[in-house]
Amino acid sequence: MNLRQLEVFHAVMRAGTVTGAARLLGVTQPSVSIVLKHCETQLRIPLFRRIGGRLQPTPEAEAILPDIEAIFARLDSVGRQLRDLKGGSIGTLSLAGAFPIANGYLAAAVASFMAERPGVRVVLQALASSELLDRVVSREVELGVGLEPIVHPEVETEVLVTAGVACVMRDDHPLAQQEEVAIRQLDGMPIVTILPRAPLRGYVDRALSEAGIVPHISAQVSMSMTGMALAFHGAGIALVEPFLLNTFPLPGLVARRLRPGIEMKTLLIRARSAPRSAIMAHFVAHLRREVPRLLGI
Repeated sequence: MNLRQLEVFHAVMRAGTVTGAARLLGVTQPSVSIVLKHCETQLRIPLFRRIGGRLQPTPEAEAILPDIEAIFARLDSVGRQLRDLKGGSIGTLSLAGAFPIANGYLAAAVASFMAERPGVRVVLQALASSELLDRVVSREVELGVGLEPIVHPEVETEVLVTAGVACVMRDDHPLAQQEEVAIRQLDGMPIVTILPRAPLRGYVDRALSEAGIVPHISAQVSMSMTGMALAFHGAGIALVEPFLLNTFPLPGLVARRLRPGIEMKTLLIRARSAPRSAIMAHFVAHLRREVPRLLGI
């Protein structure tokens, strides 16, 4: 039996008449009769007896019905899965974020997205900027979220949010009582910041230079989290991205805006020629809604 014959047989078994089966299938009654007759001829066994205007299934028809119902149950399941994939309620998100982003608002947005869509599975990597770009180019992840600058001929970027470097310090630090900190107030104070190879460091150095400050850099770190830990233990004021504190508060630490601000763009990074999944499109829309709320901007 081919798929069309299976479909007609299944409809007749459900409806009990050729007319009812035709109505279920949205076709004419003669077309159902022709397919059914051809099927019985091909199988060389009767599937129905005509009794009082209805079709009575033969024992042979009853014997094959469970297997055919199983086939259509699987087809229904595939149909539901396709609808869910199109609607973004199931699938796999493959993401990578720069360390402070992945551990901060990106993780928070992923968690709220999963709460709305329990069928979604996630692979989330926290990486250095150079590794992040490599993962996107090699298509190991569908979407990267990192800080500018990102320049590569095989990727395209779009701005997710513009945010700034902040002063992260102990809540008992004298400057913690202010809503924002003027850069000139950092003159002579021990500063913890990112290593020179990181994109953020260039923004910090330029801002300090423009303010006429020769910084007293007490420590350099590879990750913002390490800088925050040093600030907590009294090593200085950390000039880092405050993304982690925005979404994962650490008792004893506060973040204060700088004046003038040191702004950076956070970018969505995707391989140019890679296909775009429906689930990722839904997640990006969700991320754009969540980030301003999570960052309070």
